[in-house]
Amino acid sequence: MGMRNEQVTLGSKLAVPFILTTRGATTALGRDGLSAETLLDDFLLTYTVFMTTDDLCQALLRHYCAKNHQGKEDDSDVSCRKRKVLHLVSQWTSLYKDWLHEDEHLKQFLKTIYRNVLDDVYEYPILEKDLKEFQKILGMHRRHTVDEYSPHRKNKTFFHQFSVKENWLQHRGTMNETEEIFCRVYITEHSYVSVKAQVSSSAQEILKIVAEKIQYPEEELALVTVTFSGEKHELQPNDLAISKSFESSSRMFVYRKDLTDSLNPFAENEELQQRSVRILGINTWDLALELTNFDWGLFNAIHEQELIYFTFSRQGSAENTENLSLLLQRCNEVQLWVATEILLCSQLCKRVQLVKKFIKIAAHCKAQRNLNSFFAIVMGLNTASVSRLSQTWEKIPGKFKKLFTELESLTDPSLNHKAYRDAFKKMKSPKIPFMPLLLKDVTFIHEGNKTFLDNLVNFEKLHMIADTVRSLRHCRNNQFGNEVASKEHHELKPYIHHLHVIDNQQALFELSHRIEPRV
Repeated sequence: MGMRNEQVTLGSKLAVPFILTTRGATTALGRDGLSAETLLDDFLLTYTVFMTTDDLCQALLRHYCAKNHQGKEDDSDVSCRKRKVLHLVSQWTSLYKDWLHEDEHLKQFLKTIYRNVLDDVYEYPILEKDLKEFQKILGMHRRHTVDEYSPHRKNKTFFHQFSVKENWLQHRGTMNETEEIFCRVYITEHSYVSVKAQVSSSAQEILKIVAEKIQYPEEELALVTVTFSGEKHELQPNDLAISKSFESSSRMFVYRKDLTDSLNPFAENEELQQRSVRILGINTWDLALELTNFDWGLFNAIHEQELIYFTFSRQGSAENTENLSLLLQRCNEVQLWVATEILLCSQLCKRVQLVKKFIKIAAHCKAQRNLNSFFAIVMGLNTASVSRLSQTWEKIPGKFKKLFTELESLTDPSLNHKAYRDAFKKMKSPKIPFMPLLLKDVTFIHEGNKTFLDNLVNFEKLHMIADTVRSLRHCRNNQFGNEVASKEHHELKPYIHHLHVIDNQQALFELSHRIEPRV
């Protein structure tokens, strides 16, 4: 990808002053007439690529406390310089929100800056507004009178290393007990119920969700952890199921209590297959709406910085891309769910109804501007184990085949997904993009351009990445309306929230050949 290279010397000593001196400039910056605020946003979104947060904190403190030894800087210049630093810190904390506040070292840095402002406000009254801003940031309701956070205190381990370049695997704090994650409770070796639950959920709470999903009496079931070596342990009702599973690096299985001794999981049987047709009695718009509400909750929680971390370090994604990973996992599970529902239906007439239903749901997801579930459903219908069902597809009415063809055209990858991009651009906000494609765009920019050239930071590349990442803001300009599905189907929400999927292509093919053997 050809482009003009805008470069800044690597390292905080020059990079940060460069950003600060351009902030507040009245002239346009860069080839594309970038404003100073856009340049600042580019820097804050991507600085972890080329410098540590330690570097940034130290540079900001140096710049704030700098003294002109030649005596050429008057009071207005000093206050202007200090306010630029404070503006950058304010924008930084606003952009990163809880990402910064989870880190005790960075809290310490913010308090140190605050203490500096507190010391300076009498000499430079113009800083009073910035002081109040920092009181809001730090949740303070009165001024500190003690020297607890004096910038003159010596502490060589003052700042936390939080950097893409040097330490991708740094934790952002311990896992919160109220944090919601996806966990899988296996019904068979290859099929599971996807459960979104709090880390502190008990085994009884998890078991209740699964029992409702598979329509089996809860009192006849047991939740068991099975390690990769085959060691089994039955969880007690009050055990923290998810924590226990993490501790032993094991899978959670559900078993019938009458088989506890042998601990044989459910077999893929006719009874289980019949449960899949419950979806036929649920309104398609309501199903699509519940999918959209669920996806919006995941999408809205994604921090822009997660896309940067995902792109620049695959191995670090588990620690720094939690919300993004949940949405990607959901997209994959919806795709598998579509295939699972169809392939567990042994009756041809009902299977035809299911395919028609999923086509309508995909159309409704598109109408609701949820391209995440839209793509997932279309891909699920195009899964090889489903697309080979010739007897089923032959009985699909012509109008549904035509509708599906139109929907498929939006997923056409030709001309760099032009059909999707054109359609998505015309959709008003709020809307949910197909996240794998957005990640592909960021990755393409990253891999097609060097981050450093002759030890200089290629800011033009970082602007392109930041500009792509900022598209999330446009998608989230407005909130989805609080439209809720009709209450006539009380099981709709748990049905959509806890999908039952078969996560094994060989198992799906075996089911496919069982219901429609090769002629």
